[in-house]
Amino acid sequence: MTGERAVLTVAELTERLRATLEERFPAVWVEGEISNFRLYGSGHAYFTLKDAEAQLRCVLFRNRGRRIKFEPADGLHVMAFGSIEVYAQRGEYQLVVELLEPKGLGALQLAFEQLKQRLHAEGLFEQARKRELPRFPKKIGIVTSPSGAAIRDMLRVIGRRFGELHIVIAPCRVQGEGAAEEVAQGLRDLNALGDVDVIIVGRGGGSLEDLWAFNEETVARAIAASKAPVVSAVGHEVDFTIADFVADLRAPTPSAAAELVVREKQAVVGALVELRERLERAAARPLRDLERRVDDVTLRLRRGMHAEWRHGAHRVELATAALHASSPVARVTHGRHRLERLEGRLRNEIRHALARSRHRLGEAVGRLDSLSPLGVLGRGYSLTRTAEGRIVRSARQVTAGDDVSVLLHEGTLECRVSAAKERDDRPRV
Repeated sequence: MTGERAVLTVAELTERLRATLEERFPAVWVEGEISNFRLYGSGHAYFTLKDAEAQLRCVLFRNRGRRIKFEPADGLHVMAFGSIEVYAQRGEYQLVVELLEPKGLGALQLAFEQLKQRLHAEGLFEQARKRELPRFPKKIGIVTSPSGAAIRDMLRVIGRRFGELHIVIAPCRVQGEGAAEEVAQGLRDLNALGDVDVIIVGRGGGSLEDLWAFNEETVARAIAASKAPVVSAVGHEVDFTIADFVADLRAPTPSAAAELVVREKQAVVGALVELRERLERAAARPLRDLERRVDDVTLRLRRGMHAEWRHGAHRVELATAALHASSPVARVTHGRHRLERLEGRLRNEIRHALARSRHRLGEAVGRLDSLSPLGVLGRGYSLTRTAEGRIVRSARQVTAGDDVSVLLHEGTLECRVSAAKERDDRPRV
């Protein structure tokens, strides 16, 4: 052995290491957590993949980064595919990333969730931003593929429900590379027309990858910026895209979108007929109420007038009666009638008084007759008087030869006493 040292320059050693590493690891999957992620203005991104025991520098060039649907960020657990490359200037080796997938959750799903959270934070999903669809749009814009089944379904539904509408189609691709930009451009073109009342953007069903254009941010921004209300109709009812959240209204299918935008003509006619009937009823009801009020007022007026008339008539009657009562003729007549009544009463009183007087007189006469000497004479007694006129009550008052006058009930006897006896010898009864 000569003992000469094999001394390599740094460049030589680095070149040997580069050749070895790049030959040994031309394509490798590496799993780790993203750290120190930096995105530069050039579009290149640099970050570190790490685990508990080591770190690996990585670079994601711009042309590869555009293919990644989600946004890499610190702390995200990913699987990176690429090749090992030695960066001689710094004596470092790094992984040149070709593909980047999130660990666990799919890349598309992660990208969907990330964009959804970001747009939601910006308020693009707020219910307050949702606009009402015009009830009767005249011009409808449709952003979709001109050759797909969705446009045929929508035109068929619109033609069946209300055929006289103006339809403007913004043709575009609805899947694949560049589809999102074409959809967004179609929205902008329809808004540029200025007279489109409502826009339907959508396509038929498909896989998540097929529908991905409607999960792109550029489509979401175009929908949010649309002046006309936008109806999102992407895929089937179970498919939800970012466009559905941003749009003013989500339709489960393109056909349903056409039904939501265009009212059925017959239903519109029916609604107009019903509205006319309601208007007629609304107009007729106040008239009926007014007529009823007029009738009520008329009835109350008539009742009031009748009551006033009766009251007036009564007052006239009272006044007439008072006038008649205060009239001299009436007073004379009344006095005459009163006088006649008093006269009749007086006559009756006099007649009754006379009758009572006669009755009392008769009773008195009867009593007088019973007490009168003449009455006694009538019962057969007589009154004897002397010539001097004295009443002879005893035989001793006369003597024989005296003239006496005997008064009878009827007539007088002039007699001479032949004898005077003090006792009456006649038998007593």
